[in-house]
Amino acid sequence: MFSREAKIGIAGVVALILLFFTIKFLQGVSLFSSSDLYVINFKNAKALAKSSPVYADGFQVGIVSDIRYDYEHPGQGIIVEIAVDKGMRIPVGTTAVLDEAMLGGCTLNLLMGNSPVQRYAVGDTIPASDNNGLMARAAELMPKLEETLGKVDTLLVSLNTLATDPNLRATLENVNSLTASLDRSSAQLNTLLARDVPALTRTFTTTGEHATQLIDNLAALDLQTTLAQLDATLQQVNTAVAQLNSTDNNAGLLLHDRELYDNLTRTTQAASALLEDLKANPKRYVHFSVFGRKQQ
Repeated sequence: MFSREAKIGIAGVVALILLFFTIKFLQGVSLFSSSDLYVINFKNAKALAKSSPVYADGFQVGIVSDIRYDYEHPGQGIIVEIAVDKGMRIPVGTTAVLDEAMLGGCTLNLLMGNSPVQRYAVGDTIPASDNNGLMARAAELMPKLEETLGKVDTLLVSLNTLATDPNLRATLENVNSLTASLDRSSAQLNTLLARDVPALTRTFTTTGEHATQLIDNLAALDLQTTLAQLDATLQQVNTAVAQLNSTDNNAGLLLHDRELYDNLTRTTQAASALLEDLKANPKRYVHFSVFGRKQQ
């Protein structure tokens, strides 16, 4: 039988072993599976911690087993050892990058290469890639963000100035008045469409029917005979005009004989004078007597 002291010692050793395995388990170290070790040299560890997960294509394939400063080559960087799943094939061309988290900390990502044949042997050094990471990219975006915020602030000031401008209220009132006018115009248009347009359409229809009837009447006329009669009438008029212009007939002589015109003018004047004298002295030309003619 074990003594009390021996039992206490054995219990202490078991507790230490369980504590060791618990710590390793919490660190993400697989206690019952072997791993392959690779080395990576970073110029800046960016707060990478031991036992940090190692990801490949977004899947955890291992952990950071050790981080140490390269004292033999100061300023050359940090040596990082990673333990990945046993038998994992890391093709040549793979690079390691450090991505800083938004709330602190850092993760190691393997950007897998595409070599179908060559691969890194266990213990080889995987080249590191200078990746700015999320926080670095955010820092690069800060100047542009500040510029954008300045523009937004200017825009807000302009909007505030516009909103407090008294002319804006007057403009809105004018818009309301215009909207009311449009509503009234729309109502009047609807009334016009419902009442006046049908009557106007009927008027147009009646006018069209009359025009059609007129065209039918014109089509029914004997235009050929009418035009022939008109042509004959025009020929007669031309003949009469030609006779008036000629001196071979009485009408022509009457129009073209100057002496005849003068005689007619003198005769007309004499007749006019005779009528005037007759009106002025009627007894000179007419004698009436009830008892007979007076003996001279």
